[in-house]
Amino acid sequence: MKVIDIKNITKTYTDSEVEVHAVNGVNLSFEQGEFAAIVGPSGSGKTTLLNMLGGLDTPTSGEIHIGGTNMASLKGSQLIDFRLYNIGFVFQAYNLIPVLTAKENAEFILQMQGIPKKERETRVVELLTAVGLGDRLDSRPSKLSGGQQQRVAVARALASKPKFILADEPTANLDSNSTENLLDIMEELNREEKITFIFSTHDARVVKKAHRVITLEDGKIISDEVKAIH
Repeated sequence: MKVIDIKNITKTYTDSEVEVHAVNGVNLSFEQGEFAAIVGPSGSGKTTLLNMLGGLDTPTSGEIHIGGTNMASLKGSQLIDFRLYNIGFVFQAYNLIPVLTAKENAEFILQMQGIPKKERETRVVELLTAVGLGDRLDSRPSKLSGGQQQRVAVARALASKPKFILADEPTANLDSNSTENLLDIMEELNREEKITFIFSTHDARVVKKAHRVITLEDGKIISDEVKAIH
């Protein structure tokens, strides 16, 4: 089942009266349960493409359909609600709220969705336990390592049961051990819960784990490789 269908999208910026094609005529689709990495040199359009998939930026032309919904048809609060219920985000900078505990950070989106307290607490404790933080529920971000903070961010992204998760350079600030642990957790959640993960990354460790690798250069797809999974 297709989760995302991208039709000939472009993103053009004007810099000192020169047009820059950050994304240039990309056609792409993702099936439910994919574990895919978008790679390419700096300036190739990876983050721009991810931001358009997440509704954080709008294409100059072309269409993005998510679960049959044309993103361009959503305005203002409609787009905010759509993101809230359909898309999970994991950012390089974690983006945790410093005054909240790990549990409260992971719960935050469920609160916004109006999920009852008991239900959201059960879901979040299960997720934080699954990512190895069952004993750090009441710790604030300042008391957690970078790897632990990123695992809280993953739990937060998963809590709302999104159609897919966008992860923009999620391992950039992590050491090798934390990266391996995080990727193992994400791969297990992908396999067991059929959640679609789409990474934007420079990290060879992420590329090695990915089941599909899409390479961008100058805003265009130059290769799209599906690996044999053993």
